[in-house]
Amino acid sequence: MARAPFLLAGQAVQPGQRIQIDLPVAKLYTHAPLHIPVEVLHGRQAGPVLLVCGAIHGDEINAVEIVRRLLRSPTLKHLRGTLLAVPIVNVFGFVQQSRYLPDRRDLNRCFPGNENGSLGSRIAALFRTSLVDQATHIIDLHTGAIHRTNLPQIRAELHKNPQTDAMAEAFGAPVILNAELREGSLRAYAQSRHIPVITYEAGEALRFDEWAIAAGVRGVLRVMRHLGMLVSQKKGRKTPAAEVAHGSSWARASIDGIHRPKVHLGARVVKGQTLGWVADPFGRVEQEVRATSDGIVIGMSNLPLANQGEALFHVARFEAIEEAEQAVENFQTDCNMPQL
Repeated sequence: MARAPFLLAGQAVQPGQRIQIDLPVAKLYTHAPLHIPVEVLHGRQAGPVLLVCGAIHGDEINAVEIVRRLLRSPTLKHLRGTLLAVPIVNVFGFVQQSRYLPDRRDLNRCFPGNENGSLGSRIAALFRTSLVDQATHIIDLHTGAIHRTNLPQIRAELHKNPQTDAMAEAFGAPVILNAELREGSLRAYAQSRHIPVITYEAGEALRFDEWAIAAGVRGVLRVMRHLGMLVSQKKGRKTPAAEVAHGSSWARASIDGIHRPKVHLGARVVKGQTLGWVADPFGRVEQEVRATSDGIVIGMSNLPLANQGEALFHVARFEAIEEAEQAVENFQTDCNMPQL
């Protein structure tokens, strides 16, 4: 029996069709309409409905490029199920090169949203009813904030939904962080609906990091193969090993001043190790930034200016630290990742 069409914004996408649909969001001050662009690939054969979305934070443009390259993959010609690809969710922030909406709200704290609420709440409600509620699985693509970079990692609430755990493993990032849900986030809403969801974090806002983009594209395709949406790769190609972190913490600046890092992203560190220094402009006062635990540096500030208390190094803790170190080293070698 033939598949039913996929319905979005009043349009019916027939089996075997690939259509771009613009979801009307709001109007600018000029009264010009603004849309969330969505590409729907509705396979001829039944399968999962996977939502892959980027730029819920408007300045996270690595995610936009991941979706663009995903849509150019020739393997999608043999898609089973349905792919909902949304490169830019927060179109307001993207246009303004900002993480936030015009009213300074974080769209990823507005779910499930309200059709009669604030701008963020209305956009969240539209995105939820149009796409999220129709998805069977979700991959949410993110980067670090401005002036912060993240080692490629998957964040998910583990041990609650076996499908979420399996997607996290299948992605092939070197680190999986068992991350608590944030109220109002897309991930929290999806989890409440028992929709398996993972978040990919890699690179820095407002820039293209090739090592983060390439790893993201490969990871999404691996998940699609795991879900049976794409033909599996030839035998012998294994998903890169990933290690699960059982916690993480930030090393912070103890004084205001100029920050000089000593370690690089992905480095293995031990508790008490010097990660960098913060000094006044004259060099008379200088304080070390020390690791608060053993682990791997999975995120760090790239800005050589620090205020007292500012988070500078994000260190993930592992039970199998040697295995985690090896997973990171293998990733860095395979992706030609620079030592930042």
